[in-house]
Amino acid sequence: QVQLVESGGGLVQPGGSLRLSCAASGSIFSINAMGWYRQAPGKQRELVAAITSGGRSNYADSVKGRFTISRDNTKNTMFLQMNGLKPEDTAVYYCNADLFLYGSSREYGFWGKGTQVTVSS
Repeated sequence: QVQLVESGGGLVQPGGSLRLSCAASGSIFSINAMGWYRQAPGKQRELVAAITSGGRSNYADSVKGRFTISRDNTKNTMFLQMNGLKPEDTAVYYCNADLFLYGSSREYGFWGKGTQVTVSS
């Protein structure tokens, strides 16, 4: 019914950059907040950055000044520009969206399947 598909992950050296994308598709009427989360091996999933439909954003302290979240509401797409990557940024990155479906007044939360980001020399 709804799919969130992440792309853009990969292997990068410390100090490098990556740009993640998340494309939402399906019977979507509107999308409220969207966010990027990450989960490293043996750790809990954590919020990296989130953005409202109006463009207001917030970031985890660990990524402030290095990562930038953005979205294109016309294409139901969200991005995460990651600069100055560190080995501790290594994780699976997940896209999340709170959205309304056509024909429903209830807000649903959906997750993508994740994309691996590995920062290593």
